[in-house]
Amino acid sequence: MRPRLRQGGLTTLPYARGVRFVTWLLTTAAGVAVATWLFDGIYFTGPHAGSVEFKHKILPLLLVALILGFVSSFVRPVVTFFSIPFIVFTLGLFLLVINALMLMLTAWIAGGIGIGFHVQGFWTALGGSIVITIVNWATASILEDDD
Repeated sequence: MRPRLRQGGLTTLPYARGVRFVTWLLTTAAGVAVATWLFDGIYFTGPHAGSVEFKHKILPLLLVALILGFVSSFVRPVVTFFSIPFIVFTLGLFLLVINALMLMLTAWIAGGIGIGFHVQGFWTALGGSIVITIVNWATASILEDDD
C-alpha cells in the first residue's frame, strides 16, 4: 500500500498514530522506571527483586505513564499558563517546579486509584521529573526521523 500524497507531504498512515502512542508510552514508562531506580523516594509497592518484581510492576508502570501523560496534556498547560509571570521572572526555571508538581500529582492520582506508586517529597519529585525529561528527550532524539 502506497502512502497518499497531499500538499505539504505524506498523510499519516492509520497505524502511525498507534505506533507513535506506543512509542511514547514505552518511553515515558522507561523514564519513570529510571527515576524509580535512581531515587529511593520514588517507588512502586510490591516485590523488590527478580522476575516476580518485573511481572508485578510492569502494568502499574504503564498505568503511571498513562496518568503522567494525561496530567502533562491537560493539567500542565493550565498551570503553565497561570504561571507565566513566575516563568518569566525565573527565566524558565519555574518550569522545573511545574514538572515536579505534575509528577507529585501523578503519584497522588495513582495512589487514589490503587496503583502503588509513591513520590516522597518535592526535591525527589524535582529530580525524578528531570530524569524522566532527559530519558524522554534522549529516546526521542534516537528514534527521530531523518526526514
